[in-house]
Amino acid sequence: MSEQLTLTPRQRQDLRAIAAMIIPPSEEYRVPGADDDIIQADIIATLGRDTKQVVTALDHLARLAGMPLADLEPAARDGVAQQFRISGGVAAATLVRVVLQCYYRDDRVLGSLGLELRAPFPKGHVLPDGDWTLLDPVKARGGSLRRAP
Repeated sequence: MSEQLTLTPRQRQDLRAIAAMIIPPSEEYRVPGADDDIIQADIIATLGRDTKQVVTALDHLARLAGMPLADLEPAARDGVAQQFRISGGVAAATLVRVVLQCYYRDDRVLGSLGLELRAPFPKGHVLPDGDWTLLDPVKARGGSLRRAP
């Protein structure tokens, strides 16, 4: 039986505070910050398997701050964020990835990037041809990979 982890109200406030530091709003590009209500709701709704790492990261942030990050003066948050980058490890990387993935799938952000607001399939996205010779060392290794059935 596995326990379903959720964020406490305090952790949600800290998540909003660190998300705003990761991606602040931009008037120039007319996009919200990652602390936007819609983006925050998406983060909370889609945490899933990342919940444990995000909780670990938020708890680590609060320990570094000596209090909930959201309660810390904005000017003092930068120092905590610097320490967090150095000492946060996998949990910090997971938190940043979750914030970025939800931010960059928001329609307002995609629109500001000039991307068509649609699912990537079935039309797909065209990628420029790359240098296929970069795969030659992998091919030269031979059958070290499992063959598809």
